[in-house]
Amino acid sequence: MYVTDQPSFINCACLIETNIPPVILLRLLKHIESTVGRVPSVRNGPRAIDLDIVLYGADVIDTRPPSERYDLDNLTGHLVIPHPRLAEREFVLRPLNECALVINFLSNGANLHSMIPDFVHPVFQITISELLGAHSEEDPSMRRVVPFPRYPLPAGYVWAYPEVPVVPPTHTHWTYPIAESRAPKAPITRKTHLMSTLNATPDSFSDGAKHNTLETAMNYARESVDAGASIIDIGGYSTKPGAAFVSTEEEINRIVPIVTAIRSVNPDASSLDACLRETLISIDTFRWEVARASILTGANCINDVYAFTGREDEYPLLDSDAIKRSEESMAGMKSVAREFAVPAVLMHSRGDAGKNKEYDQYGAGPGTVIRGVQTELGEKVERIIKGKGGIRRWMVMVDPGVGFSKTVEGNLEVLRDGAKVVADVSIDGKRNPLRGYSQLIGTSRKSFLGAILARGDRGRETSPKDRVWATAAGVVCAVQQGALVVRVHDTREMADAVAVADQLWS
Repeated sequence: MYVTDQPSFINCACLIETNIPPVILLRLLKHIESTVGRVPSVRNGPRAIDLDIVLYGADVIDTRPPSERYDLDNLTGHLVIPHPRLAEREFVLRPLNECALVINFLSNGANLHSMIPDFVHPVFQITISELLGAHSEEDPSMRRVVPFPRYPLPAGYVWAYPEVPVVPPTHTHWTYPIAESRAPKAPITRKTHLMSTLNATPDSFSDGAKHNTLETAMNYARESVDAGASIIDIGGYSTKPGAAFVSTEEEINRIVPIVTAIRSVNPDASSLDACLRETLISIDTFRWEVARASILTGANCINDVYAFTGREDEYPLLDSDAIKRSEESMAGMKSVAREFAVPAVLMHSRGDAGKNKEYDQYGAGPGTVIRGVQTELGEKVERIIKGKGGIRRWMVMVDPGVGFSKTVEGNLEVLRDGAKVVADVSIDGKRNPLRGYSQLIGTSRKSFLGAILARGDRGRETSPKDRVWATAAGVVCAVQQGALVVRVHDTREMADAVAVADQLWS
């Protein structure tokens, strides 16, 4: 029935709000398919695009004459809702199961809000999660995807649909395992990506003033790519406690020239320069103006330690002016991330990184810090992905914020049990809002490692650059916990650690 010998394809589920009747909506979808470039092909085989209405609230619709509803071989030109093959398609059920909220419009005009996994299929009378659970084995060929767009847009790139925002070409994509508890059909392989840290600042905690000239920055970028970096993270504003204020203009002036230089290297000069030019770039910033300027010159990703809420030392936010600034930051960053379709790394933080380390409100004993991360970062992520102007769920990576507003023991808890941060579990009766996201984990050279190394009779004081081996231990743990990407300073050394850890934990 299905063509199995075909290239990999992307599948996603989108929850929309519309007043367009189902049959007219189907016509609109078919028009979109034609516009994008779908042509007649083998049924259930490869095609450029395939848009279906899977559910329409709790409605049950079949436009075929009653006498022709005995099989599914005569669907052409008709609409059947719920989708008649939904139950057998794990590749549809899985993304559908990750949707957050559905509104069922009832015949009496009322509406019912419920989670999609708990939504009862109007024909089978079981939930979406139960339909997914009926697939007893996990298909390892099915993986979650993070796509990265190509910027700047290639010379001569023509977008033929002026009424629709420009869609950039894809630069590359990362995949990661579903990693649930069901038995896989085959071994699951993984690739942990290395994010090299390029601080174009005079005062970063670890390498301030080391890469803040164009020449030294480019040297570090080449060394990182040669060592195996998948992405280079460029920052122009230190996040260490007490760091000097940097204006938006100065931050742009520190970052954009480096991005421009990387995207302008001559690919014919050497194989290394060819790789450098194509290497992904993320921008470590909390300002939408900096993110926008950087993307336009070639960045592919935003890395925000404040998760779009702006840099405010106060925690929790109580001052009305601070709240207003935070809301403006949220609106600006969401707008840029959505306009340019770039992934965003959203980190857990609580203002000043050296303060606000108590998590007593989440209970006592093991797991309290992880619950705090799930709750606090989860609330921000929900604000970013939900509602009009939200960014796509698959464009989000989360960072539990190792080293930010956590004690040494709290950092160890988050690192040791990192997989729990994104596990599909219940928190106070609600589904974990961070479930299923990919994770970035950064332990590189951080002060909690120094605190551990200073303990005991043989303890010693260390500077950040002395913590390479300690960092390696943290990186290996991050890999074991399923991190998609680890943020590092010493790329070559950590590349070795990741290469072995990937084999250990695959």
